[in-house]
Amino acid sequence: MSKKKVLVIVAHQDDETIGCGGTIYQHYLKGDQVFCLSFTDGVSARGFMNKKNLKIRQNSSIKASKILNFKWVENNQIFEDNKLDKYPLLDLIKVIEKAKSKIKPDIVYTHYFKDLNVDHNAVSMATITAFRPLKNEKCKEILFFEVPSSTDYSPHQFSPNYFIEISKYWEIKKRALLAYGSEIKDQKTSRDLNSLKTFYKFRGNSVGLKMCESFFIFKKLS
Repeated sequence: MSKKKVLVIVAHQDDETIGCGGTIYQHYLKGDQVFCLSFTDGVSARGFMNKKNLKIRQNSSIKASKILNFKWVENNQIFEDNKLDKYPLLDLIKVIEKAKSKIKPDIVYTHYFKDLNVDHNAVSMATITAFRPLKNEKCKEILFFEVPSSTDYSPHQFSPNYFIEISKYWEIKKRALLAYGSEIKDQKTSRDLNSLKTFYKFRGNSVGLKMCESFFIFKKLS
């Protein structure tokens, strides 16, 4: 089986690990190359943006990438956190098209386009547009993932139609999640570690499996 190039396009660093960290690791085990593209710093909207917090966030994302074995795509144009809906969609598309031209991915993972989070919405719509059907388009698959506390809060229900078993790789994914520190630990929310584990079990149990990451297939060509 030929090796594939995979591009995960996210609004914030940590979305990739929460949404499809176990799947990313399984791509690595198959010999696929996995790249992740992020748009924002992920912390500035919370009112405590400074060089120290930004550095912590960057180091966390590097740790997660080493655990899951993917590479971050260099993005020199970082947008304001929680304000991606204020930018022209074309600005986001250009960033994606630059990565697309360099990587030429076979498979793309991104946010659900009806996610409650405005950044997730914007990135999803930009991704769909950047990979619209054109002559010589290499990408054969586009899948939407979910981010608990965001996708599940939307009035537009996420109805997954593709499930990937991750129970064997939970400890790896757990390490990557914990690399993000306070984002995951002891929050008593739907994004703390215990809640996330329960959520993945729920998705798995819904299809007769132990633990799953779930997706909606937007496009799949053979």
